[in-house]
Amino acid sequence: MNNEPNAKHSIRLPFVRNWISLAGAIVMLGSIFAFVLLLIFDLFTARQSPYSGILTFVVAPGFFLIGLILMVLGRYLYRREAARAAGRELKPRLVIDLTNEKHRRYVGLFVIGGLMFLLVSSIGSYETYHATSSVEFCGKACHAPMEPQYVSYQHSAHARVACTQCHIGSARGNFVKAKLNGVHQLLAVATDHYPRPIKLSGKIDINQQTCEQCHWPDRYVGNIERAYHHYLADESNSTFSVRLLLKVGGGDPTHGPPGGIHWHMNVANKVEYIATDPGRQTIPWVRITRQGGDVTEFRASDFKDDPAKHTLHVMDCTDCHNRPAHQFRSPDDAVDLALYLGTLSTNLPSIKKEVIMALTGATETQEEGLRKVAESLRKAYPNRSEAELNQTVATAQNIYRQNFFPQMKVDWRTHPNNIGHKDWPGCFRCHDGLHKTADGAKKLGASDCNSCHIILAQGSGEEFQKLSVNGHDFNHIDAPYSDFDCNKCHTGALPKE
Repeated sequence: MNNEPNAKHSIRLPFVRNWISLAGAIVMLGSIFAFVLLLIFDLFTARQSPYSGILTFVVAPGFFLIGLILMVLGRYLYRREAARAAGRELKPRLVIDLTNEKHRRYVGLFVIGGLMFLLVSSIGSYETYHATSSVEFCGKACHAPMEPQYVSYQHSAHARVACTQCHIGSARGNFVKAKLNGVHQLLAVATDHYPRPIKLSGKIDINQQTCEQCHWPDRYVGNIERAYHHYLADESNSTFSVRLLLKVGGGDPTHGPPGGIHWHMNVANKVEYIATDPGRQTIPWVRITRQGGDVTEFRASDFKDDPAKHTLHVMDCTDCHNRPAHQFRSPDDAVDLALYLGTLSTNLPSIKKEVIMALTGATETQEEGLRKVAESLRKAYPNRSEAELNQTVATAQNIYRQNFFPQMKVDWRTHPNNIGHKDWPGCFRCHDGLHKTADGAKKLGASDCNSCHIILAQGSGEEFQKLSVNGHDFNHIDAPYSDFDCNKCHTGALPKE
């Protein structure tokens, strides 16, 4: 027995008597420290990063588990070498003797540790679920591939609606599909192997049921007034405005007379169609079933095929509202808005033309595009004041940032917008006058520009003040116009000559 007062006693730490276990212990302690620190930041930071939840509740616990495995592995290897040195065989065995004070202490520590692990795991799972379902995670964690969608979403009518409410929905099956698809997307981003531009996978269907989580299909909208202010690409940036009364109407006869644009809602009527392209821009066959059961089929003259050989689509909200949260403005519309708001000056000669030309120049990256926009406009107006040039360049570059993503091959031309019919066929995919019944007696067409909207006023100056409740005949700038295929000339950039 050692009776010396200054005798040193060794500390028994069997799990760290080797370098592997010691390394595991250091990793565990580091992960615990990181978890606590990140948790404090996550709880008390006003503006959270999309990566904080991943680091706190996925990465830190992952390193904790790695450290624990290293400690156990090191302990096993240490005992095996010790057994070999003693000339005996190591036989792993589990013996729990609750009459043994040492065993009771180990069991108590195991139970406390297990409960702590379950508590942290449950909190981590809950927080990980919310972190990976947040808008910031969807838009920023996969920064390069999802940047166009995230930027356009922030300027959309659905900017306060979480991504998961539409792209996952309420069904449990959709949630499982989305998370499994997320693993595939993570691998694609990690290996830089993803399509440019990003396309809908089709694994989770976004349809009328998705929209009806918030929007009531039986609602009778009636008429809505809209004013569209356009500027010509001439030297004086001439104005031409159109004030419309859109006949939105509704399809449910219990809330208003069925009619208008929302007659197509499948409340009282059913509209089915065949599309021959993935983007559903070419629709050669349409079938309408009215409330009383009357069925009418229309087809384009060049469609001779049997409809049974094709996929039949039932028309719903997304056939027209196909870009509800990710719309990329055309240069024409974006510059018109900037001129109307005054952020671009109409005092600059041909400013609309110059800005559109600067925006639509070919580039490989967004940084290159921003630089070329500035160079092009400064070259076009060398004698203007620096303040005026800075404002013009800043406005044009802001339009570019919000709508042009060359690294992902995305701009207004990437995804057709089926609302209206100016830059894309839209309504006239069906209502072109070329879809007829077999006997030719009926056709799908728009008889005039007042079929779906009433032109209350048009033009500029005093001409724009002349209101007509019955509707003006549409004048295309300075002459009557009867051809509805606006997209034949309007491209979203400078019109075709």
